[in-house]
Amino acid sequence: MSKETLRKKLLNLRKKNFKDKAITLIQFKKILKKMNFKNNIEIGGYYPINSETGCLHILENLEKKNFKISLPVIKKKNNMDFYQWSFKDPLKVSKRGIPEPYIKKKVFPDVIIVPLVGFDKNKFRLGYGGGFYDRYIAKLLKLKKVLTIGFAFSFQQTKIIPLNNFDQKLDIILTNKGNVK
Repeated sequence: MSKETLRKKLLNLRKKNFKDKAITLIQFKKILKKMNFKNNIEIGGYYPINSETGCLHILENLEKKNFKISLPVIKKKNNMDFYQWSFKDPLKVSKRGIPEPYIKKKVFPDVIIVPLVGFDKNKFRLGYGGGFYDRYIAKLLKLKKVLTIGFAFSFQQTKIIPLNNFDQKLDIILTNKGNVK
């Protein structure tokens, strides 16, 4: 099955079965604890759109515990960066309809929560097709070590994700039913 056909199928499935808070703070904190992350790290999240698995409740709780939070800003075609953000700060809606922080301080997250359309047991993800996260993760890995955590509903898992040369494997995928092993 082509990426485009699989993407359409999984987006329809996600829309029909959407639940806002599929991943819990407890699940996420277990990962951070297991990986020995303390609360002085930068967590890159996303503002959920199109029935994506919600992560704002987790980011808000982490910010209260003094974690630094950032969100992506799409700059040019296939290029994005993360910028520091707080729940006290306003957001602007981009041309793509995604709430983004007003550009202030560019950061390089230690942990990135990655939205996805689908995933397989090998922890490869299918996104919307723009390659923004794959390119950003590749760029960031040249600068530092980063933990990538995909957020999904368990029903978004598929047998295999067709791969391109620039597709990045995630470190962990969390679903409403736990970690993908």
